[in-house]
Amino acid sequence: QVQLVESGGGLVQAGGSLRLSCAASGSIFSFYRMSWYRQASEKQRESVASITSGGSTDYRDSVKGRFTIDIDNAKNTMYLQMNILKPEDTAVYYCEGEAAWGRSWGPGTQVTVSS
Repeated sequence: QVQLVESGGGLVQAGGSLRLSCAASGSIFSFYRMSWYRQASEKQRESVASITSGGSTDYRDSVKGRFTIDIDNAKNTMYLQMNILKPEDTAVYYCEGEAAWGRSWGPGTQVTVSS
């Protein structure tokens, strides 16, 4: 089973940018789809963006035009470029991969956007 670990979270002012990384312990080709989720305090976890092994992407409406998901296969790493951040983007961000053997989740990274 391939494990995932996020990095790149932190504190940023509204309007700023962050780039999250999700490193896989093995081949990222194991996953047929990978996603970013987030969970704000006292709220349910929600999908932010996803990308398939074929390169198709999908975004929740509130991040379209601001966030970009992509994968560097050579580095076995998925990214989430987040621009024009808003206080409502504050949450713990998780990466997730779906494979034939099941799903793998990272432990999460905190993103805090100050107003």
